[in-house]
Amino acid sequence: MRCFIDPRYSTLTATSSEWQRRNTVQRPNVIVILADDMGYGDFARFNGSASSTPVLDQLMSDGLTFAQHYSASPVCAPARAALLTGRYPQRTGVIDTLEARGTDRLSLRETTIADEFSAAGYRTGLIGKWHNGAIDPRYHPTARGFDEFIGFRGGWQDYWDWRIERNGTPLRADGRYLTDVLADEAVDFLRRTSAQPFLLHVAFNAPHYPFQAREGDVEVFRQDGRSETVATIYAMIAAMDSGIGRILETLDTLKIADNTIVIFTSDNGPQLDRTGDSSADRFNLGLSGEKLFVWEGGIRLPLIVRWPAGVRPGTTSDAFLHSTDWFPTLLDLAGIRRRSTAPLDGRSVAASIRGDAPLGDDGERFWQWTRYAPTARSNAAMRKNHWKLVFPAIEGTLGVEQRDQRIDEEIKAHPERFTRVRNESVPDYVDLVHPAPQLFDLHSDPGEQVDLADRHPELVRSMSARLASWFEEVEAERRSITDLSIAFPHDTALLKS
Repeated sequence: MRCFIDPRYSTLTATSSEWQRRNTVQRPNVIVILADDMGYGDFARFNGSASSTPVLDQLMSDGLTFAQHYSASPVCAPARAALLTGRYPQRTGVIDTLEARGTDRLSLRETTIADEFSAAGYRTGLIGKWHNGAIDPRYHPTARGFDEFIGFRGGWQDYWDWRIERNGTPLRADGRYLTDVLADEAVDFLRRTSAQPFLLHVAFNAPHYPFQAREGDVEVFRQDGRSETVATIYAMIAAMDSGIGRILETLDTLKIADNTIVIFTSDNGPQLDRTGDSSADRFNLGLSGEKLFVWEGGIRLPLIVRWPAGVRPGTTSDAFLHSTDWFPTLLDLAGIRRRSTAPLDGRSVAASIRGDAPLGDDGERFWQWTRYAPTARSNAAMRKNHWKLVFPAIEGTLGVEQRDQRIDEEIKAHPERFTRVRNESVPDYVDLVHPAPQLFDLHSDPGEQVDLADRHPELVRSMSARLASWFEEVEAERRSITDLSIAFPHDTALLKS
């Protein structure tokens, strides 16, 4: 499918200093709303209204949309760690999604954005999915800067037979749909907390597996030949969109909308439903790849910022941004001086959001993800300006062993049975065949359809060397972590291959 990004949403429109109405007395509130596995093509504005997202579409009209915003990882837990810390996930110890193995645990030496906001006097809350430490109370959200936590600590939950908690107290399913429960809790947090500055992170489970929605909602989308799975996913997204609408309405009711920064994005790209009939498949604007892969479809996601007191509505930017940028940016927008000293990988774009400075080029960014542990030059990528180098995944390095799959299902239903991580060996991929690197010009080919590696061998060599250096650097930092009892493979030889 030919990739097309609507030019209305990929042209830089600078915010105007003359326009802004800034609140210089009261510190802004912050709400970070995160969908789970939602891609470009899931927004009605981008898919010709195949789905229904009136609230999110209006949020774009009311705020600033970044059309070239990238997640730090094509999977959940590492992406979330980067957003929370402003650092590449490998540095934080979060390298995979298997909570029973502890590969989702955010190292205790890391400082989260909730730590920083809490220390500055903000009330902090997390509602929904955590997935940065499902086992061991030291990794619980309330030990990582959040004053309140209502949700689940692992990677997903059943939408009807859910098991969540409120600050450690278990809560069982009561007949409500999980997405509605999380929206209810977000509204309650706002009503209780609006008298003081707050940071609220609403991490919806939708539209992540299991694909479950109200039958009446699914029926609306059973048309145009799309698969049952896609119809269900669109119904899940519609329910989340409605929940977000209630959160925004509550801000209006409480008369705090003007001075509340609302950010919406997703953790990574969509899990596509491939039936062999393209008309039935889940649409994603022709971006290559999907969740799990470092192609654009797995890591490139729109991000929306609405802040009536600080952002001009209806503006868009095609500047290259990364999820690690939001840790320093939100601190700057809130006027919080960072206490932690760990080097950040993200940069603050606060001045650009306010309209005080243009968004400059962000230079280089890197990605790498494989199951169980990082494996050099497998499912790895680097972007430098408009060039992107991709090392496709080595066959077998993204798979989950059957025993781990069974345990991953069990821990969702019975989290109380798991009190220690499984420190077991991991697969060794050293002898597997490496696919050749590929090079793409994202300005002319955002769908990554034309491999230019043979035409630019020097660029491939230089970018490959930079990617190897970055991998070695973040791996060295990961291996220095002492609080994560996780076995490491012997894959350093791949760095020199």
